[in-house]
Amino acid sequence: MQHINDVILDPPFTITRASHVVLNVRDLEASKHFYTELVGLVVSDEDDSAVYLRGLEERGHHSLVLRKSTETTCARIGMRVLRDDDIFNAQDYFARAGYATTLVDVPFQGPTLHVSDSIGVPLELCASMEPRERLFKEYHRYRGACAQRLDHYQLQASDVRKTLAFYQPLGFRVSEYTYSKLDDGQDHLWGVWLQRKGNPHDIVFTNGVGPRLHHFAYTLPDTNDMIRACDVAGALGYAPQLERGPGRHGISGALFVYFRDPDGHRIELFNTHYQHIDLEPALGWDLSDPKRADQWGMPAQNKWFNEATEFASVTPSSPNLKVDPPTLERFLAIANDA
Repeated sequence: MQHINDVILDPPFTITRASHVVLNVRDLEASKHFYTELVGLVVSDEDDSAVYLRGLEERGHHSLVLRKSTETTCARIGMRVLRDDDIFNAQDYFARAGYATTLVDVPFQGPTLHVSDSIGVPLELCASMEPRERLFKEYHRYRGACAQRLDHYQLQASDVRKTLAFYQPLGFRVSEYTYSKLDDGQDHLWGVWLQRKGNPHDIVFTNGVGPRLHHFAYTLPDTNDMIRACDVAGALGYAPQLERGPGRHGISGALFVYFRDPDGHRIELFNTHYQHIDLEPALGWDLSDPKRADQWGMPAQNKWFNEATEFASVTPSSPNLKVDPPTLERFLAIANDA
């Protein structure tokens, strides 16, 4: 697969990891209850218009921002950079490449840059945040799933190759990818798992109507916390919002469960993925391989591939690659015909 294993070791500025996500929600209290009581996040600050939350392990002020709105969109996804200078280097880099950039003041953050990527995803690059106490040893404060830290985003993209061409020059490396064999006999890129921090992914792009935010993901300390999350969901009335899992992915090898929040935003709670630090070839998966998405259990429902959160003021486009993903509905139809 062309360019999959390209590696840029000296990017124009240093992105270190996925940092934070900003969601627009209709009911702040309802969303706050979901993310604190079920997911287990901690409130760092709040007012009448926004709630700032972080995981128990996190030192930065926030990894999730809920903003009161009439929309149910994603405002931005954040990436952390190493130093203040990286913000200004990023501004210069994107300006030379023809991208519009804006330096902005964001509460509780240091130097911050707004820019949209090659398919229109609104990014927020942040050099620092106000520190808050790590709470991962404050076990009496553990609630719900006991979420530890934000790990990655998965987005749907109308042109996966275009996103790869944008992020690889910034130092992102492909850990795993999915391809689809079409009638022309060629392998067509369907999805890429891109990382900066040394595990399988900081940001993932898969073929679909986009750009849209498919999900964002938090790590859990233990598999038992995943089951506890399901039990807590049942006790709090969130059982209908358990969308998929528990299960184990083929890509990344993670144990997972997915929920939809009160506005339909999708969150993954997971653990047990692996390190991807050394230079090594990316692992490729055929889209038709059932172990690609699930090592065991049923395939995902059709809505898994068709429903996602739109970005504010960004109009999604139909995907360039026309391919039907392996849904639960297709699996059951085949089983009934057999």
